[in-house]
Amino acid sequence: MPPTDGSTPTTISAELEHVRSYWANMKSNSPVYTFLLGDINIFSAIKGQIIAYLKVLPVHLNSKKTLHGVVSSCIMDWAGGMAIASTGLDNTGLSTDIHTTFVSTAREGDLLEIEGKASKVGASLAFTTIEIRHAGEREKVVAHGNHTKYIKG
Repeated sequence: MPPTDGSTPTTISAELEHVRSYWANMKSNSPVYTFLLGDINIFSAIKGQIIAYLKVLPVHLNSKKTLHGVVSSCIMDWAGGMAIASTGLDNTGLSTDIHTTFVSTAREGDLLEIEGKASKVGASLAFTTIEIRHAGEREKVVAHGNHTKYIKG
């Protein structure tokens, strides 16, 4: 069951602690992430995978009052990095490719579930897949995508 009140899991893994710490540091240095994703709830993390929740707010909407594509793309960028962080890295690298496919939309007040997976974290590159869906409805995908990052150095 997805959280609706900002709750946290009863067991906090080392990966979840690391990802939350990494996010806290990143957020304090990124006005864009703070503006768009400041209220995101990183709910769980295991090695190579994160689950987070975001309530759609007016700031996330386009002129048609639906989730703006730039927000979905920002989530792809963010979730790819957090999935890499869940593997224990302290530096999630530089984006080399982000691809977002818009499947459906969301409206103000909807709760989004974001799942980021690190498919492969190599010596130089990391590959991730991300899915944004309506919380509690795995089949109601809003967007999905891939994010590749250069992590060497």
